[in-house]
Order: sequence, then C-alpha cells, then structure tokens
Amino acid sequence: MTTNPNAPLVICGHGMVAQRLIENLVANGHPFSKIVVFNGEPVSAYNRIQLSSLLANEVTETDLELKPAQWFSQHQIEVRNHEPVTRIDIEHRQVVTAHGRIQPYSKLVLATGSSPSALGISGEDLDGVRMFRSLADTRAMIEKAGHHQRALVIGGGFLGLEAAEGLRARGMAVTVLHRSNHVLNRQLDRTSGDVLKALLEQRGLNVLTGYSPKALLGKKQVRAVQLHDDTVLATDLVVIATGITPNTKLAVNAGLRCDRGICVDSQMRTSSPSIYALGECSQFGSQTFGLVEPGFHQAQALAEHLCLQADVQGFATVEIPTRLKISGIPIYSCGRVEPGPDTETIQWRDGPKHRYGRLLIEHNRLVGAMLLGDTANGAWYTDLIRSAQDISDYRSAIAFGKPYCEAAA
Repeated sequence: MTTNPNAPLVICGHGMVAQRLIENLVANGHPFSKIVVFNGEPVSAYNRIQLSSLLANEVTETDLELKPAQWFSQHQIEVRNHEPVTRIDIEHRQVVTAHGRIQPYSKLVLATGSSPSALGISGEDLDGVRMFRSLADTRAMIEKAGHHQRALVIGGGFLGLEAAEGLRARGMAVTVLHRSNHVLNRQLDRTSGDVLKALLEQRGLNVLTGYSPKALLGKKQVRAVQLHDDTVLATDLVVIATGITPNTKLAVNAGLRCDRGICVDSQMRTSSPSIYALGECSQFGSQTFGLVEPGFHQAQALAEHLCLQADVQGFATVEIPTRLKISGIPIYSCGRVEPGPDTETIQWRDGPKHRYGRLLIEHNRLVGAMLLGDTANGAWYTDLIRSAQDISDYRSAIAFGKPYCEAAA
C-alpha cells in the first residue's frame, strides 16, 4: 500500500454532517496539510432541514447557507462542487472523481448520505414526479407550484408532511397518501396520529391513510395516480417521500464491508483502517441513521479521533428524540412507540387545545414519550429514558412535568 504522509484529508460528500465534521476539525486544530471535499451537489453544504421552510416560502436560499465561501479558503479547505468521487483506489490511497481527477489521500471520509427510496411502480420516470431531498428538488417543486394546481404526496412521514404543507402554502391543492393507518406512524400512536390528521385537514390538506399507489399515469407528464383499489386521482405533481436508502455503492465497489450501510466502529472506521464513514451512509452495529443529530455526534467523535485527542470516547448510540413542527403543530417523540406486554401507559388529551400525551413505563422506568401540541417536557422525558432512572417517587405526577415531580419527590 502506497502512503503519502503529506496527502490531504479527503471527504466524499458535503452535507450537514460532513460540514459539522469540518467545523469540528478546524476547532480542534487538525493535523492535515489541507482538507479536500468532493461534493456531488452543485452547491456547498446547506441546511437541508430548512428545505421545507424554503418550499413554504418562509426563508430564502441565502438563509440555508452554512458557511460563506471565504470561510473554506481561510481554513485551507478546498471544496469541489458537482464533482463526486466515482472510485476509491485503496491500494494507492487515492480517489478518482467524475471529472477524471486523481486525488491522493492520507485519510478518507465517506459522507455520501442516502438516496430517496423508489416505489418500484410504473410511471416513476414521468415528468412531474419528484423526490423531496435536495435543493434541486425543492427548486423544481417551487417551479411546478407556480404553474399548476394539484399535488399528491406519497408518504405520510415527517418529510412527506413537510412537503405537503410547503406546497399547500404555495397555493396548491394537496393530497397526502400514506399506506399506514395513521400519519407519522414511526413517531406517533394511532390516537395522536388521528389528532394530527384532523388538524392537517382543518388547514386544507387532504389526507388518505391506508392507501398505497399502484401506478403513476401519463404519457410524458404525470397526470394521475392509480391506487391499489384502482381509484384514480388526478394530479399535476407527485412527490415521493417514502424513506431513504444509504448510498453504499462507492464503498461496495472498493471492497469495504457493507450491510444496509457502510459498517463502522465507534471511531467511525470502516473495514479499511484509513477510511471512515459517517452520517446516513454509515451503519453502527445494526443501526443506520436517518436523522441529522446522530450524524453530528458521529462528526464530533471522528474529529476527536482524527485530531489525536486523548481520552476519546468514540461514538455510542443513545435515544434520539424526534422534534417536529408540522403546520405549526409541535411534536416530540422519544423511545418506544408501541407498548409491550409489561408496559404501563399514562395517557392524556385536551381536545379543545389539540394536546395529547402518552408515556410508556416498564418496571418503574420511562421507556417512551409522545407529545403533541405541548412539548415543553420533552427534553426532561428524554433524559429519563436515557438514564433509565427509577421514577417510583414521582410516578403519579410524571404527566405534569418536572416541577411537579420535584415537588412530589
């Protein structure tokens, strides 16, 4: 294996997690001569979480920028946009890009992210069928909303609901199609899912649960969606938001160990000691990651390792809460969603104020929390879930929040 100690750190991908890694490396005084970033997108890292706000016309593209161009040059960081890496040569420690550039590396980080999962039905290649994943997707949806009336979003998870609300805010008549019997089924139970559905419908969305698409219809432009019961819904735009698949092709072709994602250890090392992976493309143990927060934890762990810091803890999984705001409705979910045979449930609902809460308790320990409408106690519930502390002293008051429980204890 050829080694060039003066070769730079090379990063494949420039999403939010890769950018957080770069910022941590700069803050910790990294040892590399420079950092070279190859980015498949035409623009440098931006706040992907804010794409729904851009779609809803609440922010501008400028608001999405994470760092200005001069920040990168100031810190000897070379960012090459629209130039993804196409091949890794592990033996010679170099990568080859789509432009034919050959770039040696001392260490290599794969932050290739994920791709939207396809439906596997006919018509997905028609004009007017979009994913909701990137700035380019969002720009195309905004353009469609300016010239068409009807949109259909496939997927009632948080990404699908954000897309639907953004298009509704742009003036489109929007239908959400979700195959589960309630929206946000990975974060909410049936009761809270139904509360949220009712609130979304009050705001003008049409939400169909328990339905899945059979085919997308049209010659060149999508014109309708055929459902599994052969109902046909006319539309001008279809947005697919049904999950993500880790981008592992680059790693697989290089011979790195992959399962659903690129397999890594607690220092984010792959099966090749000089190559690391983090974010949505990575897999730690049996877990892959669809949220940005665990990716930020990985970025911190990897930066500490690459900067040769003492007492590096490495990455460890913890319960990551889901914090959402759909149509102005705050939602907080952490830990288990479904009760087991030994689970006790504490549940409350305030219909007029559109508030709902449910706590799952096992052996006097909180294992799940779900809040809709009022999420003030969410962070405290997350601490209880993570610490697995005994709540016996204040179990009867736990639904009322931390101040009540401290008084009870």
